[in-house]
Amino acid sequence: MLDRVRLAVPEGGVVAVVGPSGCGKSTLLRIVAGLLSLDGGTVRLLGDPVTGPDARVGLVFQEPRLLPWRSARENVAYPLELRGVPRAERLARADELLASVGLDGFGDARPAQLSGGMAQRVGLARALVLAPPVLLLDEPFGALDALTRDRLDAELLGLWERAGSTIVLVTHSIPEAVFLADRVVVLSPRPGRVVAEIPVALPRPRRWADLDGVESGRAAAAIRRALEESADPEAGE
Repeated sequence: MLDRVRLAVPEGGVVAVVGPSGCGKSTLLRIVAGLLSLDGGTVRLLGDPVTGPDARVGLVFQEPRLLPWRSARENVAYPLELRGVPRAERLARADELLASVGLDGFGDARPAQLSGGMAQRVGLARALVLAPPVLLLDEPFGALDALTRDRLDAELLGLWERAGSTIVLVTHSIPEAVFLADRVVVLSPRPGRVVAEIPVALPRPRRWADLDGVESGRAAAAIRRALEESADPEAGE
């Protein structure tokens, strides 16, 4: 559940959304993606009202949700198949994207043959296959081990630098939010309200070692403080 959330994301920017479980972070992404309707208010995508699912939006869930009877290549190509793109063209595009997420040579593998990290890379490639200008990520690497998560976050930044997509990321990880985002939006406990917007003044391109610096520490501390104060309003007094 959300309450009077007002949020603007600049074109080509990366915004992370953090908050306690159940505050409406995933709901917010689904509303932006046109998968859930609004009780009130308006959502605009590149200036147009959102009235339903839009091909200009790519959505990546925490679970990759791959079709088990299809190969990795065919999973990535599926949105192009729905568009009527010729088979040779869509499979070539799928192979290109699999290579871009580090899965060159795994196009024939079925989901059951892939590790969790590999399956999530396939899901990310599928979300990118239509070259969406907006990418919504709902805890995409939250179920993975820390090393795999860090590696995929770094790869995600590389993809963003090349494609220039606008990204909204939901995460429970403050380090991940600081590493990826230009700005971190903090939501209160349910009903979710925006209680803080923390800028991240780290230069790009970024490396995980940058999180040891003063600026990242300042941003992480501000995020933690906003989370604590929204959970216990008296903590800020």
